[in-house]
Amino acid sequence: MFCYQCQETAKGTGCILKGVCGKESHTAQAMDLLLFVVRGISVVADTLRKADSPVSEEVNIFVTDALFCTITNANFDDESILKRVDRGLALRNGLIQEAEHNKVFLPKVDELTWQGTRDDYAEKAKTVGVLREQDEDLRSLKELLVYGLKGMAAYLEHAMRLGFNDDTVHVFMQRALATIAVESLSAEEWVKLVLEAGEFGVKTMALLDAANTGTYGNPEITKVNIGVKNRPGILISGHDLKDMEELLRQTEGTGIDVYTHGEMLPAHYYPAFKKYSHFVGNYGNAWWKQREEFTSFNGPILFTTNCIVPPLANAVYKERMFTTNSTGYPGCKYIDKDAEGRKDFSEIIEIAKQCQPPVEIEHGEIIGGFAHNQVLQLADKVVDAVKSGAIHRFIVIIFRYTFTVIQFYHPFSLGFNLFVFGFGSFILQFIIPRVDLCNHFSFTHKTTHLHRNPDDQSGYPKCQIYVGRSLNTPRIGHL
Repeated sequence: MFCYQCQETAKGTGCILKGVCGKESHTAQAMDLLLFVVRGISVVADTLRKADSPVSEEVNIFVTDALFCTITNANFDDESILKRVDRGLALRNGLIQEAEHNKVFLPKVDELTWQGTRDDYAEKAKTVGVLREQDEDLRSLKELLVYGLKGMAAYLEHAMRLGFNDDTVHVFMQRALATIAVESLSAEEWVKLVLEAGEFGVKTMALLDAANTGTYGNPEITKVNIGVKNRPGILISGHDLKDMEELLRQTEGTGIDVYTHGEMLPAHYYPAFKKYSHFVGNYGNAWWKQREEFTSFNGPILFTTNCIVPPLANAVYKERMFTTNSTGYPGCKYIDKDAEGRKDFSEIIEIAKQCQPPVEIEHGEIIGGFAHNQVLQLADKVVDAVKSGAIHRFIVIIFRYTFTVIQFYHPFSLGFNLFVFGFGSFILQFIIPRVDLCNHFSFTHKTTHLHRNPDDQSGYPKCQIYVGRSLNTPRIGHL
């Protein structure tokens, strides 16, 4: 295997034996083969479109899902991935027949001519991975493009589940994948295509923002409980708000509480979900704390998307793990949708009824909901604060995993009166309220900034830190 699609990759160069994420080498190779098949589908689809032949929505759905399931921490289940390879080859071959019927000439590339079976998958996968491109610069540009397409697919799939779609995004994604398979471009030309991917990425994030806010309302400044109640619970993780809605609806009146974990925390900020009294809070920290926190939660866990941390061999919660959408894990039950796109969570609910309530691991509240609409409503107050000198400095943090960064910039080094913008999934959701920076300050809801704790004896200068989240996890719609 060779995988370097995440910033945690081994030695900063690439995982070659097993992924730092926990992905086994055979799983990585299965993903490489799936991407090979997706490139083949995209070659035919792109060629058909250029010949003014229609391409079915099935192609768009398959390519989007296949890309999504290969992102980091989403799917560890070889069989789940290989079933997608099976379906993809059948879909590709059907498209090839369609092209031949319409007398559309197809390029002779391996992604179209290879006709292997399950017995051939493992050997073929070894030849179609990242290192198939020998030139390091071109390889980097191609993979940068692919990783952009994977993120785009994630945002697009969430929007599609809410009834929002954009054919131009599908067309670009498949054109880009086809180009990787067919074209021999210069570095400058690859850079141009990568930049175009960035433009479509922004367009896709805007689509998801419209989907989330159009369906569930604009996020609002909200206090979120981080303690527990005395009833059994279900823990939901990931980014899929449609699954959030379905789970809340199906658990209403059952005596089961629903808690978010990890990147699902921002669901609490959407007005549509606040009507559910059994939507009681967020349990635990960011995704990398799963092994400890899932053990103490006691109830079932539903992964709607990444991020999955592989449970240890002796984990007591694995039998309570469920996956859906692009996710998968060996031995865990997968919840599929029916013909009308609905999901039945009754099995999860019945298991929850037999479980003990969660063990409380922290107590209190955290505050969030500073999405773009909310921040713009406060813009005049921020401008006035700058003019009056109440805000002296703006800090913009763009790194996703920011624990060490925040610890370094403690209140003394930051100075007085700050406004902090976070551009990452966990910066202001989990990290700032829990590290040294905030040992000396506490959240106040009315002013939405931090004040010094009255009993603080640290000697740090007295100051206020204004916390704004105008940009945050795009999949949850904070753009």
